[in-house]
Amino acid sequence: MKKRTVRLSRPSSCLLGGVLVFASGFSVAEAAPIALTHVRVIDGRGAAPVEDATIIMDQGHILAFGRDVSVPAGATIRDLSGDTVLPGLISDHSHVGQVGGAKSGPENYTRETITAELAQFRRYGVTTVTALGNNGPLFDTLRIEAHEGRLPADLFGVDQGIGVPRGAPPVKVAADQLFRPSTVEEARADVDRMADEHTDLVKIWVDDFDGTLKVKMDPAIIRAVVDESHRRGLRVAAHIHDLEDAEHVVEAGVDIVAHGVRDKPVPPAFVQALHDRHIWYIATLELDESTTAWADRAPWTLTPFAQAGLSPALKAEFADPKWRAENRTGRKAQDARRSLAMNLRNLKTLYDAGVRIGFGTDSGATPLRIPGLAEHRELALSVQAGLTPLDAIHIATGNAAALLDLHDRGVIAPGRRADLLVVRGNPLRDITAVDDVVETWENGDAVSGPLVAAAEKGTN
Repeated sequence: MKKRTVRLSRPSSCLLGGVLVFASGFSVAEAAPIALTHVRVIDGRGAAPVEDATIIMDQGHILAFGRDVSVPAGATIRDLSGDTVLPGLISDHSHVGQVGGAKSGPENYTRETITAELAQFRRYGVTTVTALGNNGPLFDTLRIEAHEGRLPADLFGVDQGIGVPRGAPPVKVAADQLFRPSTVEEARADVDRMADEHTDLVKIWVDDFDGTLKVKMDPAIIRAVVDESHRRGLRVAAHIHDLEDAEHVVEAGVDIVAHGVRDKPVPPAFVQALHDRHIWYIATLELDESTTAWADRAPWTLTPFAQAGLSPALKAEFADPKWRAENRTGRKAQDARRSLAMNLRNLKTLYDAGVRIGFGTDSGATPLRIPGLAEHRELALSVQAGLTPLDAIHIATGNAAALLDLHDRGVIAPGRRADLLVVRGNPLRDITAVDDVVETWENGDAVSGPLVAAAEKGTN
């Protein structure tokens, strides 16, 4: 068994993946179960928490959990009294390899950048990441390594994705990171290429980015992509902003609406269509909040938890009065605030109607959407929209796994992966308690939360 030494904030020793790890960093091979005792467990199913529970895990999987669980002889016991354990967060909509420091560009699509992003996701409690498009050939290799537990977090996603000639998405990517078909035949061929590459999903960008682009995706190409994807056994996620585009892609048969409707209230007929056709909806509330929050110096952006996720380049940019003045006013800022308000309203409407809600933020797509941190903000914004903390956590765990059709994670139950987020306090009383991260478990290993990790590096 491969030894892995992982420093934890507490206790002085623990067992990780068959390796007993001491505070000094010294490790010895030892195979034994791990027992997390006296914890509050939010199991990811939307059920009431189990108080004073015990979780038994071994070799990266959960053996048992509950109030009356017997601890196996020889198990390593960790008393986490007062802490809460929930499933690791699952992102249904993020991006990797697009950002370096405060800049975006194809030069960032490297193993080093993507591994560092996955490590940050993990520190913040996100154990599964879905990179929804703009991926190059490297993605196929990294995805396999992630599934084998050789990267900090598991990785799924869309390979290239399908955009529009002279239209969406308006991003800088290499030629092998995005298709822009101009004919139905090209669109079908692009879907086939992604299918042959074993993409998990297909992504289309159909809108004009709030009127900033000259063209939208041809409806004939939308229909061709959906038809060919379904023929190849793949589901389609659609990037939208406006209700009109959302209605069009739903009528065309897409499986996932990858952003919230942000221009108008969703009407009953649209809500009913999503519900009856079992279409998933990902609000990505943090997308618009992040557009202005750093310039506005929103209180949460100034916390050590938020600052720990920033590169030196981003810290310098956010501290620049000129940058803040340019980004807190003007059309883009005003549109983002309006879009967020409508997105919050529509999320509550759809959730109350029983529509399937997934969890995503578009983190990693731009420097402002910070991997890991964005997912914590999405939880807080979901509660701001009117959902309960338990609802929000259920969406980010059990629901998010269901959207990806993953049945081995997202809930705490015997036989499931031991992908766990440990936080101090009770997030059902105050959702921001999820920001007090103790550690995140995956593949039988634990890594410290971002503040402990930063302190260990001497950067916080």
